[in-house]
Amino acid sequence: MTPPPDDALFHDPVHDGAADPTVIRHHLTGEWWMFYTQRRASVDEPGVAWVHGSRIGVARSADGVRWRYDGTVDDLLVGDGPQTHWAPEVIFDGERYRMYLTVIDGIPDRWEGHARRIVEYASDDLASWRLVGGIPLSSDRVIDACVAHCPDGRWRLWVKDEADDSSTWVAASADLAAGPWRVEGRAIGGRPHEGPNVFELGGWWWMLVDEWRGMAVHRSRDAVTWERQGGPDDVILGAPGPRRGDETFGRHGDVVVGRDRGILFYFTHPQWDGSELGSTDAAAARRSAIFAAPIVVVDGVLACDRGAPADLASITD
Repeated sequence: MTPPPDDALFHDPVHDGAADPTVIRHHLTGEWWMFYTQRRASVDEPGVAWVHGSRIGVARSADGVRWRYDGTVDDLLVGDGPQTHWAPEVIFDGERYRMYLTVIDGIPDRWEGHARRIVEYASDDLASWRLVGGIPLSSDRVIDACVAHCPDGRWRLWVKDEADDSSTWVAASADLAAGPWRVEGRAIGGRPHEGPNVFELGGWWWMLVDEWRGMAVHRSRDAVTWERQGGPDDVILGAPGPRRGDETFGRHGDVVVGRDRGILFYFTHPQWDGSELGSTDAAAARRSAIFAAPIVVVDGVLACDRGAPADLASITD
């Protein structure tokens, strides 16, 4: 599947279905690593089977601008049989890397009726991963983990809970190595959403969630109690961007924070026609690509300039 020419930061060269990016810098080499859901956009299978059966793709970059494909992570299978891997969250805890991965058994051809869980892995080098174990959370329909170290000294793990009307739930742990994770409850309700991403910038904690029409923005002083930025319909990445392939709304993002701003990595469906995914057999609608845009906080308001250069070196070196 040869992608059409556009201005995307990265296309998956296998299936052209790169989605759900997370970006981290190797603490020893300084190289940037991107982990992403390698959706099987090029396969001809019934229903939404193409969204399932995915592996975690890897791209690497010396400068954060030019990315090269580096295969898939082969150490993530849990048990026997086919699996689906979605939305990796990768962090560095000061000693080792940790991945929090959505795992689904099998390759379902429909959205409903299949348990989803979060599984943790650890790595010393980002290349080889070892299983830590599953994490019991608020239901058996949780996806899209995000983990951060909060001001009260506790680690928190946010997920989309599809069993609670696709809201964001949160669990906390005093020690990533020793555990356990204890569910604290619903963190964000309101309009259904997914893909929570939490980060600190400009004196505030922020949570972005994907509302499938752009990203809602929530802010907090303590990463526990959240308030929505603007009204119930306000989002960022909702209006078309000026770059080729970036004309539809931005989906499921990850933020790298620098000195006074951040870079938001997200994906789009460049040739999406607005229909519900899975309702069309058009191969072009399945394609997805990774883009990036700078974000900044001005007077306590988070803003994203979708057309501006997104240079990691400019915010971290």
